[in-house]
Amino acid sequence: MHGLIDANLARVNWAAKMSMAEAVPIPMFVLMWTAMMAAMMLPSVAPVALMWVRSIGSSSTKANRLGRNLLFISGYLGVWGSLGLVAYAGGLGMSMLSNAYPQRSKWIVAGLFLTSGIYQLTPFKNACLRHCRSPMSQLMGYAALKGAWRDLRVGLHHGLYCVGCCWGIMLVLIVVGTMNLLAAAGLAVVIFLEKSWTRGPLIAKMFGLALIGLGIVTLFTPMTALQFAMSL
Repeated sequence: MHGLIDANLARVNWAAKMSMAEAVPIPMFVLMWTAMMAAMMLPSVAPVALMWVRSIGSSSTKANRLGRNLLFISGYLGVWGSLGLVAYAGGLGMSMLSNAYPQRSKWIVAGLFLTSGIYQLTPFKNACLRHCRSPMSQLMGYAALKGAWRDLRVGLHHGLYCVGCCWGIMLVLIVVGTMNLLAAAGLAVVIFLEKSWTRGPLIAKMFGLALIGLGIVTLFTPMTALQFAMSL
């Protein structure tokens, strides 16, 4: 019975959800991924961006403020765009593994769910989440930076913290499809609640426990995980 379930998992092919990654060139995928990340992260990063814009001050010319804002955004999105290369490789790797070892599909998927869930409970996740929830002290430190490229550096630095906070959540997209808009919308809600709601840290832990539970369910009843993936 378990062999039949595993065979069904392989035939449906978890990585079929990754068809976008296999169908488009890498530059196009990275561009689409970056656009999706911008949409997902906009609600949670907007307060930080607004604080940084205000810190530039009204003494700067309009053109200068616009240029500095673009540098900040470029740095932030540049980090997420780079992560798109990792997502592309992860999707293709999952596709290759599921095709080469169809009987191991459930272990691959369960491993991703468990990794994502466990990371949600780690001190490193908590540290990055604290930065994203209360960036004021960091922004005050950034104010001391000098040079034409300081806004780009600020965007890169904050983007790295954001990736540190959210990369585990993004593993879910490798399971259900990196261009799965429904899943992306759901994860964006989780990320927004983590970073903005007063109970955000609790949401992070509850979501982590839910992913760990889903990983365990995948190991013992793979068809449940199959139905979950197909419903997205």
